[in-house]
Amino acid sequence: MGRALALVAVAAAVLAALLLSPFVLEDISGSKGVDWNRLSQVGAAYGFTSAIVSALALAGVAASLMVQNRQARAEQVQGIRSYYLELVRLELDDMALYQPVWGATDIADHTERKRHVYADLMMNYAWMGFEIGTIREPLLRDMLAGMFTGEAGRHYWSRAQISWTAGSSGSRIGRRFLAIVSEEHARAVAAGPPTRSAVAPRAPDVPVAGAAPAWRTSVGALIGLGAGLALGSLLRSRR
Repeated sequence: MGRALALVAVAAAVLAALLLSPFVLEDISGSKGVDWNRLSQVGAAYGFTSAIVSALALAGVAASLMVQNRQARAEQVQGIRSYYLELVRLELDDMALYQPVWGATDIADHTERKRHVYADLMMNYAWMGFEIGTIREPLLRDMLAGMFTGEAGRHYWSRAQISWTAGSSGSRIGRRFLAIVSEEHARAVAAGPPTRSAVAPRAPDVPVAGAAPAWRTSVGALIGLGAGLALGSLLRSRR
């Protein structure tokens, strides 16, 4: 926007100088009552230059309008995506209530469904950053490489690839983003099985302080029972 306005200002200044140059020359030379027909013939020599300046000014106006249109479009897209993120946050808070609204799913496990929605948020973050230029291609590839080394990331892309292709293939940058994702997914699959399972490892049981193992408890109970029976037999024999 700044460059476009500067270009328009320069073009206007040059055009004004060209229009005022005959009067300035007349005043400097001190010649009054000159032949304006002759001056008009001299001024015709400026026609080509003035046409170029006018074309530059028009190009500057067109460039400023294009920038404004892109900014308005970006604000609209950002608003829609922010609203989408709010919907997804509501879904994560109560999957059982909101998830059926999105339609049927082949993911039966509740934890896996939440993991799928979280992976979708990550992919949307990568897409928005790549689209506006804050996430460059090397960083995007690094993010995707880490995502696809795990089983959860591969499962997500196998389910969501069709919808992503339908929604993002309409623009040049969208097709480039899909190509990068597909390349990193194929590279991860070709490298071998996932290095991280989708099932979180179970935390080892931590023994409670002061609690005895089960076999010690059983042995102690048997010893106590035997001692009780022996003591009872001894008492009965004395009677």
